Amino acid sequence: MILHALYDYYQRKATASPVPVYGWEWKEIPYLIVLTTQGTFAAIEDTREGKRARKFLVPQSVRRTVGIEANLLWDNIEYALGANPRKRKDIHQRHAAFRSRIEHELSPLQIESINILLHFLDSQPLQQIENSSYTDLWQQMLEENPFVAFRIQGHNHKTICEDIVGRWRPREEGDESICLITGRRAVPARLHPAIKGVRGANANGASLVSFNDPAFCSYGKEQSYNSPVSGEAAFAYTTALNILLERDSRNKVTLGEAVTIVYWSDGSSAEEYDFEGFFGAYIDAPRDNPDQGVEAVKALYDAMHTGKLTSSTQHFYVLGLAPNAGRIAVRFFRHGPTYFFARNIYQHFEDLQIVHGPNEPEHLPLYRLLASTAVEHKIDNVPPNLPSAVIESILDGTPYPLSLLQACIRRVRAERVVRYEHAAILKAWLNRYHRLYHNLSKEITMTLDTTNTAPAYVLGRLFAVLERIQESAQPGINATIRERFYGAASASPAATFPRLLKLANHHLAKIENTGLQVSLDKQLGEVMSLLDGFPLTLPLHDQALFALGYYHQRQAFFTPKQSSTVQTQQHDSQS
Repeated sequence: MILHALYDYYQRKATASPVPVYGWEWKEIPYLIVLTTQGTFAAIEDTREGKRARKFLVPQSVRRTVGIEANLLWDNIEYALGANPRKRKDIHQRHAAFRSRIEHELSPLQIESINILLHFLDSQPLQQIENSSYTDLWQQMLEENPFVAFRIQGHNHKTICEDIVGRWRPREEGDESICLITGRRAVPARLHPAIKGVRGANANGASLVSFNDPAFCSYGKEQSYNSPVSGEAAFAYTTALNILLERDSRNKVTLGEAVTIVYWSDGSSAEEYDFEGFFGAYIDAPRDNPDQGVEAVKALYDAMHTGKLTSSTQHFYVLGLAPNAGRIAVRFFRHGPTYFFARNIYQHFEDLQIVHGPNEPEHLPLYRLLASTAVEHKIDNVPPNLPSAVIESILDGTPYPLSLLQACIRRVRAERVVRYEHAAILKAWLNRYHRLYHNLSKEITMTLDTTNTAPAYVLGRLFAVLERIQESAQPGINATIRERFYGAASASPAATFPRLLKLANHHLAKIENTGLQVSLDKQLGEVMSLLDGFPLTLPLHDQALFALGYYHQRQAFFTPKQSSTVQTQQHDSQS
């Protein structure tokens, strides 16, 4: 299904935009070797603009493993010119392979530029370049070992490669079989083209379909013949995936090295909400436009409320890929109506809604949520399976994985602070769990809920009140009871709170502002009246409730009542 979807994507792209045809690709070539019509060296053209080289249409690159394989009409300077900056023992074989492939595959075509190139390659090309005025640039090339292609002065082409377009086709050798993608009989590809752009994978490209061990093979078949895909179909699906994975692709987003996500739709309409264009911002807003994530969610809310998506006929695809040595592992694959995914993502952001500070963003992208659960808040420190599991739960509209709750609670206990991101994760996790298993008496609200009598939630509120009392008694204190007792209070209340209450009586007596003292004492009494003793321990779910009660109560201390009411009314109107 994945390969077929990518094959169809290539066919649609081919009708709407210039994409390489079978056997070709667009490649960044930093330097062009310019030849005269007599087959002698003329110049070296530097095609780089800033840090990027221009792209040229060239025959598709070969899959190099341990053998010698040359590209056709372009390659690095070791193959193309026989230069030996790395002192290789097989340099002559490499250069010979480059020339031999040109002669065997292209000489029968009788193309003038090909004959000129062959004459140049037979006329000591390195000596010609070294005796020219381009010695400085050549020394730089020797250090880089870059890709080069060739151009003939006075010919109407960008490179010689253009002269064989439509006249050359990749060679296909072997017996025909049924292609698993097209269903037609064709010669299957022995090796599928390399896929590049998956973060953490081999820089030279990796395979989505490959077999290199007898345990993976059957019926005496080897390599990719175990899952026969015609050369043309293999080219189509890998080209489509490489387009999606390009460096500047708007259809790609990464979550560290754990997963690279590509997404696409089967079409779009000007009247419909551009779900494909906004999808990446739901996961991670672009660095050059950090506000795009908020804009994307607002557009999603508008599309849901105005019904722009209910009549959508788009089909949407999401593919998660991860590095796996020389291969690419599929983490997940989802496809279905655009409205289905939009509705589930909308619900995801609804579940995350929680009171927060004025300088915090209204909506949190997934990247920031996951990073908040990791050491030093670095996405690369997130457990490798967690991002995929969370994305799958969002796309499917199912409860978040237990590992997300565990990671969040661990980070809260380690940092001894409940951040905005942590509170949003815990609220969303508990409410989704409640909808499926109905194990909570009521859903967690966006702001402080004084009617919530769940012991763990009330204990969290109580801890916040006790901390507030200490802060009022000792203004400017560097470390409060949170730094010393949060972990113990959230896990073993019976062993911790009696001591904290004794400290609170001492702190209340030190508050000089009588009005504040009375107010805090009243709040303490109101919260204590909701408790019927202290539990010995709190399980993981209750520790999440504890954190939310603490967070809500802390936010209530610093949120004016009018603002809190308005914010709640705005959220209710959106719902």
